[in-house]
Amino acid sequence: MPTAPRRPASRGGARTASAIPQISWRSPQPAPVVLVSGPEDVCAERATAGIREFLRAEDASLEVSDLRADDYTSGSLLTLTSPSLFGEPRLVRVGGVEKCSDAFLTEALAYIEAPQDGATVVLRHTGSSVRGKKLLDAIRSGTGGGIEIACPAVKRDSDRFDFAAGEFQTARKKIAPVALRALVGAFSDDLTELAAACQQLISDVPGDITEQIVERYYGGRVETSAFTVADTAIAGRYGDALVALRHALASGADPVPLVAAIASKLRTMARVAGIRESSASLAARLGMKDWQVDRARRDLTGWNEASLGLAIQAAARADAEVKGASRDPVFAVERLITIIATRAPYGA
Repeated sequence: MPTAPRRPASRGGARTASAIPQISWRSPQPAPVVLVSGPEDVCAERATAGIREFLRAEDASLEVSDLRADDYTSGSLLTLTSPSLFGEPRLVRVGGVEKCSDAFLTEALAYIEAPQDGATVVLRHTGSSVRGKKLLDAIRSGTGGGIEIACPAVKRDSDRFDFAAGEFQTARKKIAPVALRALVGAFSDDLTELAAACQQLISDVPGDITEQIVERYYGGRVETSAFTVADTAIAGRYGDALVALRHALASGADPVPLVAAIASKLRTMARVAGIRESSASLAARLGMKDWQVDRARRDLTGWNEASLGLAIQAAARADAEVKGASRDPVFAVERLITIIATRAPYGA
C-alpha cells in the first residue's frame, strides 16, 4: 500500500488539529480506518468508490459490506472485519456516523484501538451533528492508523467552478472556459446534477468541449439559468433579460436564488470597479479567480458609480421582498431587472 501524503498545515483553527494524513477525495486510498467527513455527499461517494476500486484492483476477491451506525446490531463491525476462511480483504462502509447509536460508538472506539488485519473501515460522518465526536477525535489523534478525506460543502460559485474544472482535469479532458462557465451556471443549484453533467460530457464527447456542445446538451438549462438572467440584464439587454426571466420562472426557478445570483454579480463588479491592478494580483487579494475579475471588468462596461450603486440598492430591496417583505416576489424581480437593464430608477 502506498504511503499516505503528509497532512497539510491546519488553517484558521476551524476544528481540532488532526494528527493523521488528510487525503483529497479525488485521489483516495485505503487505510485501516478511513474517516470521510463533511457534508458534500457527491465528493464522499466518489471517495468511497475510489477506495473500493483501489482495493479491488489489488485483489479481485475483495469482500464489500455496508453498515448503518444509527441502526446498528451489536457485534456487526467485528464480525464483518474478521478474517474469513480464505483470508480475502474486507471493505466495510459505515454510514450515518453523525447519528450513531451508543452500541456502535462503544464498539467503534474499541475497534480502532486494534483494527483487523486486511480490513478497511470507511466511516462516513456528514458533520451535521456533534454525535460521534469522541470517535472522530480518537481517529484524528492517530488511533487506528487512519486517514481523513474531507468533503466540505461546495457553496460559492468559485467552488462550483473549481469542482467542475477538476472533473475535466481528472479526466484529462479540455473544456473551453466559456463552456465551463455556462455548464456551472446551468447547474448552479445542484452539485449532484453538475457532477452528472460533467461526466456525461466526458464520456460522450470525443474531443474538446466547446460552448456549442454545452448548449446542445443542456441548452434548456443554460437558457433559463439565473446567471443568464443576470448577464443579459447587466449587459443592458432589457428585452432579452425579461424573456430570460420569464423562461426561468416558467421552468420553475425560484425568485430567491435569481435575486441572489444577480446580487452576487453586482457585488463582484463593485469589488473590482476602479481598481487598476492585474487580474491575477487582484484576484489573489480578493480571494477570487482570475476569470471572475476579468468577467466583472467586462460587465462594468457602460456602468458608473451612480448606476452601480442604484442597482445594488435595488438588489437589496428585491432580496428582502422575495424573502417575504412583498406579496408579489415575481414583480420584485421584474422591477430589479428593469432597473439594472435600463440603469435608471424604476419608472424613470
